[in-house]
Order: sequence, then C-alpha cells, then structure tokens
Amino acid sequence: MGFHAELSNQFASSTERLTKEEKIESLEMLVESYKALAADTKNLISNLANASSLLWFCYKGMNVNVNWTGFYILDSSDNKKLVLAPFQGKVACQEIFFGKGVCGSAAQTGETQLVPNVHECENHIACDGETKSEIVIPIKFNGKVVGVIDLDCLDLNGFDETDKFYLELLAESIATSCNWEKYI
Repeated sequence: MGFHAELSNQFASSTERLTKEEKIESLEMLVESYKALAADTKNLISNLANASSLLWFCYKGMNVNVNWTGFYILDSSDNKKLVLAPFQGKVACQEIFFGKGVCGSAAQTGETQLVPNVHECENHIACDGETKSEIVIPIKFNGKVVGVIDLDCLDLNGFDETDKFYLELLAESIATSCNWEKYI
C-alpha cells in the first residue's frame, strides 16, 4: 500500500468544481482508500480519524468549500445521544440528542439528511454560523444507528445525490470495518 499519507495526496486538486465523472472518480477513490486503511485495524477511533482526513482532502480536492468533515457516534452510556468523534475543522458541539439538529434527525430516522440551505432548516444546530449546507449519513450496525458522518459546507447546495450515494457506501464500509459492539 505504500505510505498511508499518500492516500490523502491522491485526490484531484481543482480550482473549479469537477465534472460529474471526475467527482464520481474522486468519491470512488475515497471509499476505496478508506477500505485499504481499515483493512489493517478494526479500531473505531483510528478508522474514523483516517476517514475524517480522507473526507477533508477529498472534498477540498474537489473544490467543495467544506468547513467540517467528521463523525458523531452513539454515546455508550445513553443510546439516544451522539457524542463528538474524530473530525477535521473548527471545534464542534460535543453532544447531540436524537431528533435534534440535522445529525440528531439522521440518527433518529436512520435516513440520510441532505440539507441544501441550513438556514431554511428549522431543526438545524448552528455549531458554526458560517455553515450554509450540510449532509449527514447514518452509520448502521446490526440495524441500529451507531453514528453519523457529518459534512458541512460554506456554500449553499454544497452536496447532491452523488455525494449521498458515495457517502452511504462509505458509511456501510465503516459499519462493517469497525468494532461497534459496545455501542449496541
């Protein structure tokens, strides 16, 4: 596999938005890079830390103006609360209850939340007032939501159905490659 850090350097670097085909190629590379890194360990924190870095570099390389990429995971002492996990970006909310905000909605419903304008989302929690759009993907293990992938963007309509598709694939890979037993 070479050096792990090389996986962050492989993403396209563009000053413009990529074509749909280029975007698909970058997102496929993101998922495959995660799988390669996760093949070496089932450690939840290690895998989520590397995944948050891959997300950051992938989206920055695609010239998507992300300001936060990372995870919230189920609090092992409260199965209706998410806690902050590895991420890239500004400091963030440390706890989010199911049903609250975009992350809590994804955790409660088990469905991806694609929000083109967070200022029109009455349930949005503004950890960073500069965020304009967000996508949150639930991570399910044995049918139970055990965490979420969360990406925030400084632009309106920062994410689309292509992002949703590939981030859901990433969530499936994370679900099967990490030790989630203490969260179920």
